[in-house]
Amino acid sequence: MLRFYLAVMGVALAGCTVAPSGGPVPSTQPIGTGQPQVSQLPSGDFGAVVRRVEPVAENMCRQRAPQKNCDFLILLDTRKNAPSNAFQTLDKSGRPVLIVTQALVDDTQNADEIAFVLSHEAAHHIEDHLPRTQQSASGGAMVAGLIVAAYGGSPEMVQSAQEFGAMAGARVYSKNYELEADRTGTVIAKAAGFNPVRGAEFFTRISDPGDQFLGTHPPNGDRQRIVQQTAAQLD
Repeated sequence: MLRFYLAVMGVALAGCTVAPSGGPVPSTQPIGTGQPQVSQLPSGDFGAVVRRVEPVAENMCRQRAPQKNCDFLILLDTRKNAPSNAFQTLDKSGRPVLIVTQALVDDTQNADEIAFVLSHEAAHHIEDHLPRTQQSASGGAMVAGLIVAAYGGSPEMVQSAQEFGAMAGARVYSKNYELEADRTGTVIAKAAGFNPVRGAEFFTRISDPGDQFLGTHPPNGDRQRIVQQTAAQLD
């Protein structure tokens, strides 16, 4: 019976999306102020890339939305067990936080790739992807719960449906948000003096998620095309 409810709910959510925020920040070191911990690269170091990208991202953020908190805090997660990853979140005060793991830095081959990663994560905040995703997740949970309740589902079924609905709702627009962040990130990286097309070559070395239904990321080829098209418009 629950499987039937979830199938019905999946259809209902196909047009109706959560990313964490305000959660604990892992053991990290701030970059860009004081004595930052840096990772030496052939084309420079992480701290040098941050110092060029951060002011450009903050300036774009303030131009787009003067009322928004645009004081980016950029952190390097140096834990040895932290996987290769980068993400954007908010601290308890609402300040945007960009976190990059040392493993990801080690996976990059040049400063352009690091700059593109940072610019992409900053773009998520500039484009309001976190609150938009949370809103979609809340809507998905509400719709799913109402559908299951209407079919006479138990409180446990309603709760399960709401959890599934939140997940599905959060993912409905995630691919579009990633492409939008790639586009805006290209502008930021270019303005900071980096080559975003070269930076997006990072996608050629990571696993391609393909075009999965309710997947969180679009195909790598689509992401590279967006970067190339946007960069060509900036030349």
